[in-house]
Amino acid sequence: MNDNPAPDEVRSGASFADHSRPWQQGMLEVGDGHAIWFGQYGNPGGIPLLFLHGGPGSGCSPRHPGLFDASRFRIVMFDQRGCGRSTPRGAPAANTTAGLVADIERLRRHLGIERWLVSGGSWGSTLALAWSAQHRAACLGAVLRGIFLARRSDIDWFFDGAAALQPTAHARLAACVPGNGRLAERICDAVLENGHGLALNVVRHWMQWEDSLTRGQPAPLPQLDAASAARMLDKYRVQAHYLRHDCFLAEGEWRRQAAALAGLPIVLLHGRRDAVCRPEGALALHRHLPASRLAWVDDAGHDPFEPAMRAALRDACASFG
Repeated sequence: MNDNPAPDEVRSGASFADHSRPWQQGMLEVGDGHAIWFGQYGNPGGIPLLFLHGGPGSGCSPRHPGLFDASRFRIVMFDQRGCGRSTPRGAPAANTTAGLVADIERLRRHLGIERWLVSGGSWGSTLALAWSAQHRAACLGAVLRGIFLARRSDIDWFFDGAAALQPTAHARLAACVPGNGRLAERICDAVLENGHGLALNVVRHWMQWEDSLTRGQPAPLPQLDAASAARMLDKYRVQAHYLRHDCFLAEGEWRRQAAALAGLPIVLLHGRRDAVCRPEGALALHRHLPASRLAWVDDAGHDPFEPAMRAALRDACASFG
């Protein structure tokens, strides 16, 4: 592993307050045939803050750095294995939670950061807990949004339990995978095992279902061009791989992680209208982390870019440092 950034990774002549583009970026070989893209935004002399994207499989968006105060934080982002600009894209091979935790630690050492604040939402909150529990000494604290504990009950809620909230979109999703047995397994298997056409049909209905839950109203079936279809197939292949294996976490693992983090400053944010990740998960984690602060965000659901959630994230991060 090369611990020094290549010269072309550093962007010269740029304003560090311009959070729309990284002032440093590169690729880091992490083993198992994977290389992860990383970027740094904001203030190079600021408080180091690691952002963990959701999914699994989603990758980082150019909008994500704008969730944080670019003048206060040195914002580190990376696309997880198989995601976004990381290679090979969409690859489930050697792609596990343990591997991602190891990648985070490798990236921290590569950038020469002693300790950093960790922030993530949805699946990003799951991964933040997993890394922080193993590397507490390197963790300044955590700001977690839209808590997802990766319990089988959480996965089943998303695929089936929330059906009554958007019945039409759910019926269309379920119709893609006729048969008996656990719906989450049938949907994930269809994405992982079917040919391009059948898998894409399931992915499009999966997208419609998730969008309907997030919006709180029926969403249209997405129309995808060839490039978008390839990108979404890769994204949902990674997500199906993780969800089919219960995110490679043992049942109750979140409790052991919480015990390891007792006393660490942690802020939990959860939108009152979040239908993707149940509020019960945030409450359960808070009860196992007595020193944590739980804030229910009014007028917010699962989307981190809703104004109320953006404001809550800024306020929570401002309490560190």
